[in-house]
Amino acid sequence: MTTTTRRGLDREILRLAVPAFGALVAEPLYVLADTAVVGRLGTSSLDGLALAVQPLLIGQAIFIFLAYGTTAAVGRLLGAGEEREAADQAVQSLWLATAIGIVFVGLGQLIAGPLIDAWGGELADDDEIRSQALTYLRISLFGFPGLLIMMAGVGYLRGLQDTVRPLIVSLVTAVINLVIELVLIYGFDQGIGASALSTVIAQMIGAAAYVGWTIQAVRRHGVALGPNRTRMGRLASAGFDLFLRTIALRGSITFATAVAARIGSAELAAHQIVFEIWSLLALALDSIAIAGQAIVARYLGAGDTAEARRVANRMLQWGVGAGVIGGLIVLGVRPFLPAIFSTDEAVRSVAAMLAIHLAFQQPVNGVVFALDGILIGAGDLAYLARAMWIAAIGFVPLAVIVLVADLGIGWLWAAIAVFMTIRMITLLIRFRQDRWLVGGRAQPG
Repeated sequence: MTTTTRRGLDREILRLAVPAFGALVAEPLYVLADTAVVGRLGTSSLDGLALAVQPLLIGQAIFIFLAYGTTAAVGRLLGAGEEREAADQAVQSLWLATAIGIVFVGLGQLIAGPLIDAWGGELADDDEIRSQALTYLRISLFGFPGLLIMMAGVGYLRGLQDTVRPLIVSLVTAVINLVIELVLIYGFDQGIGASALSTVIAQMIGAAAYVGWTIQAVRRHGVALGPNRTRMGRLASAGFDLFLRTIALRGSITFATAVAARIGSAELAAHQIVFEIWSLLALALDSIAIAGQAIVARYLGAGDTAEARRVANRMLQWGVGAGVIGGLIVLGVRPFLPAIFSTDEAVRSVAAMLAIHLAFQQPVNGVVFALDGILIGAGDLAYLARAMWIAAIGFVPLAVIVLVADLGIGWLWAAIAVFMTIRMITLLIRFRQDRWLVGGRAQPG
């Protein structure tokens, strides 16, 4: 492959990153819209939502390899000129997503009550909050297969350097979700269950679009559309390191929510509001990392390790700049942001304070997500798993100290900042080495 100019590389990053943002924020946008609408129903409804979304977000994060792993694999195959095998990868990813989604729905329905009780602490003892949480969770679970199918489809298209169609799906489904939710809740006086149902409908519509596009693409290469258990097993095995990584990540985030739930009702509601904004900003940063995944994977697949390193260096610069901009934006909107999500003055006050923590974390987050994307694109998944567990081991004791010593929600967010800093340091150490720069179809050891 020929070396591109910096300006040409920046244009390619923008071409992939800008539409990738829309695809990445699909589920957080659903939850953010739900947070704003449900928050108007009352603090008990917002607390119920805060508890219910945790299993859903954990499930989404655990199976993120359906998107990230597919992007890296397809990108390498594209760089190596093996488009037919890339198409077969897409088909089997869709089947694997469907199988996992069906199992997740059944299991989730069986253990919904214990899940809410485990995360809710004393709040789960409140019958109203527990009822709201269970209603939202049980209904939302039925959209999970659609969500996983969307993730697999996004991974395939991103690997092909196509991030425009995922953007279209994200925007359309987000609008569908919000419109249905507003009509059911404000037009027909329905409760939190209507919010969950609107999300399910939007997810199934999005899944249908990805299935249709994938079928069109693979038929051009003569790839069979049926499931292949051997290939599906290999895909699942290849995603195991990403599975371990996300277990550590989501475990840490869930533990933070559990601690917030035991600090107080207003604190949990404020934590939910600010964390959803944190997630949205993180995925905005990760849209740059998605471009890094696709481009780095393509160059490594073609065996051009020098260009892959040059692209990675530029991606890191983009991550830093985007993080600084994100932090400044949060500081700018902080005075009126909490009022969008809650009418409770206590919740607004705590959320405004936590927004300061959020703003100053963004530059570190920018570095972390850029490095994540680079190393995922390189297939350096085993190291990513180890690095995430190191950060989790550092975070959990700090969160326990916050709870035991009754230090308050602000110190919990300080512990989250330490968590992200540990991630940044471990990833920078790896990035400065060359062990992740493996060309061809091989993966780093």
